[in-house]
Amino acid sequence: MALTLALDWTPNTNHTGFFVAQELGYYAAHGVAVEIGHPGQDDYAITPAKKVASGQADFAVAPFESVISLNTKANPVNAVAIAALLQRDISSIATLASSGITRPRELDGSTYASYQARYEDAIVRQLIRNDGGRGDLTITYPAKLGIWNTLLTNTAAATWIFDNWEGLEAETQHLALTTFALADYNIPYAYSPVIFSTKENIAANTADYQAFLAATKQGFQFAQANPAQAAAILTNYLPERDAQLIDVARSQAYVNPFYGAGATWGKMESSRITAFLTWLIEHKLESETILTHTLYTNELLD
Repeated sequence: MALTLALDWTPNTNHTGFFVAQELGYYAAHGVAVEIGHPGQDDYAITPAKKVASGQADFAVAPFESVISLNTKANPVNAVAIAALLQRDISSIATLASSGITRPRELDGSTYASYQARYEDAIVRQLIRNDGGRGDLTITYPAKLGIWNTLLTNTAAATWIFDNWEGLEAETQHLALTTFALADYNIPYAYSPVIFSTKENIAANTADYQAFLAATKQGFQFAQANPAQAAAILTNYLPERDAQLIDVARSQAYVNPFYGAGATWGKMESSRITAFLTWLIEHKLESETILTHTLYTNELLD
């Protein structure tokens, strides 16, 4: 079966297993043909989530909050997460060390470059409040693929990054960052990123989706066992800028432990998801009805 996957970002080490599975024939061996697309190809003209919602893709990669958001839109989509790519959140709110900002409350009065995700701005403001600040930010919405550059050019004081990608790019370029992990400030962020589809697609294509996940898992496990070779495969798919500025092998070594072991790859824990949903409800970002939705399943994983 021909399947389409929409990535959340240009290729990076959160995605290595997909490209390994493609390159080494794991998808073909499981009887599926997978087309992998990413926002660099259309500059986010259509978000990965919208591609799944509109039937243009079988799967999207996105933060778990996108799954929640789709289920609670005015015209809801029955989005369901089917695998977590990382077993721990390795994203953070980052600022240049040269800014002199050493903790979240010192972001009060500054500018934050937002991806315009549904809960993002509220999460960042609460991060500041949880450190004793007011949550007083100027929020800007630059072109998504240019957000990292707003930090480098001092157009914004802070933005959200993945430590294994932008974080290592900064390190490679000898650019010091100060980063704030949500968990350190009592925000129980859920899985990011996840692979998701729709309840309808899963019901209609269960066997093929299971085959896709089995092959994808093989790809990520290969990356764990063979990081240098996996990094070399991924490099073939990187934008030229990233290939020049990021130590891909180092990024691969950094992220590998977070993929999860064979028994845990892709699995999501209900306690972690419930904690984030409860946090959203407590902060009036969602109603209690969100707890009645089927937002994830581990049943397609082996």
